Order: sequence, then C-alpha cells, then structure tokens
Amino acid sequence: MLSDQITKKYLSEARPFMQNLRGRAKLQFCLQYLWDYYKLPLAAAAIALYIALYAVYCRFTHKDTALYAALVNVAAGETLTEELSSRFLTAQNLDTNTNTFRLYSGLYLTDDENSIYHEYTYASRLKILATIDAEQLDVALMDKKAFDAFSQNGYLYNLDELLAEEVPELHQQLAPYFVTNTVILEDNSEDLLLDDAAVYHAETAAYPLGLDLSASPLIQKGGFQETVYLGIIKNSPRMHTVFDYLEYLFI
Repeated sequence: MLSDQITKKYLSEARPFMQNLRGRAKLQFCLQYLWDYYKLPLAAAAIALYIALYAVYCRFTHKDTALYAALVNVAAGETLTEELSSRFLTAQNLDTNTNTFRLYSGLYLTDDENSIYHEYTYASRLKILATIDAEQLDVALMDKKAFDAFSQNGYLYNLDELLAEEVPELHQQLAPYFVTNTVILEDNSEDLLLDDAAVYHAETAAYPLGLDLSASPLIQKGGFQETVYLGIIKNSPRMHTVFDYLEYLFI
C-alpha cells in the first residue's frame, strides 16, 4: 500500500539520523514518529479502552433505585431530606451500596407571576412530565397548589380504591388522612386555543387523591407552616415499595 511505502521510505531516511540520537532526543523522535503515522489508530484504541473501562466501572458501581420521590413547592432541610430518602433504605434493611433513593428537589409549580419561584415553573413542569413518562416518579410530596395541579392533570391514584384493594390494613390505618381533590376528566382547552370566543367547560370528578401528612412524625419535624400532601403517581411500577414508604412515614 502507498502508506506502507511512505513509512518504509521515511524509516530508511530517518535511520541514519536516529542512530546519532541519544537518550531523551531519541525518545522524543520516536514519539513524534508514532504521533505522525499512528495517531488515528492510537486515538481509536484509546476510545475503545475508555468505553471498556467505563462499562466495567458502571457494572461495579450500579445501584438499583428503590423509589423515586419529589418535593414540589416544598423545601426540606438536610436532616429531613435524609430521613425522607436514604434512611428509608436503612429502615427497609436495603444495602445502600447497591440501592439508592432518588429524591427530586427544587421543583416549583405556581401561576402567580409575582412569586419568586415563577421562573422555575416551566422547567419544573418539563422535568415532572419527563420523570412520569419515564416511570421515574413514584410519589410526590407537595403543597396545596401542586396537589391541585397533579390532581387536575390526572397524575394521581385514587387512594381509596388502590389501598383498599392492595393493602386493606394500610387502607384502614390511613383512611382518616385521605384528602379529596378534583380531576379533570375532559375539557375543551384545545378549542380555546383555536377560538377566543369559546367558553371553557370541563367534566370533573372528585376522589381521595392525596394524604394529609400532618400526622406523620417525620413531617412534623420539618416545622412546615402549611399542609404537606402526598400523592401516588398512577404509572409507578414500584407500588409495593410505595406502600412500604407510606408505612415508614406514619411510623
């Protein structure tokens, strides 16, 4: 091949020059030669080695996510955040070296343009939608505004039906803390975008979609001025862990 011919010619011409080099100068010459003629194969080998090492690293450092939760319009201190997340794993005797608890924070939903959190609303909505769509959100702890938004959009389970069917004893224990809210079953919001003269109307229903966490010992430690609600996301694939989390909160 032409490249082989060029390499042989280069070596034949460079050999007498190399023979006169010693030590560091010879090393530099050899390294320059390798770079000039083998940089692409070397780069490819380096990339392949990086990918292989990264795959090994991920394999040995991977952790299973036991539960995904979100704090929406709710701010928790460092101690409470730990109690709401990693300490749940300890309470369930789960190895924290192989399991993790993902708690999303810094999420805010508000329609008040004067609120200091209003600028975060759009990004928060996108993140909430993305996590729900990816089945990476199981429960949400939130204030009344966020609870209304989650309820109206149909994100939350009917707790009366869910708990009564799956965990009757837990249903009986938590029933006094059920909070009813409104879900929009159908509306004409799309028509409003096309016709300014259209009048908004919606078909709604009311179900127990949340839990009032005021009686939770952990939430009481947070010293919240307003009620904190918990809702269970409809498409959660970790429902049995969700039930364990509810028990944990009300221990």
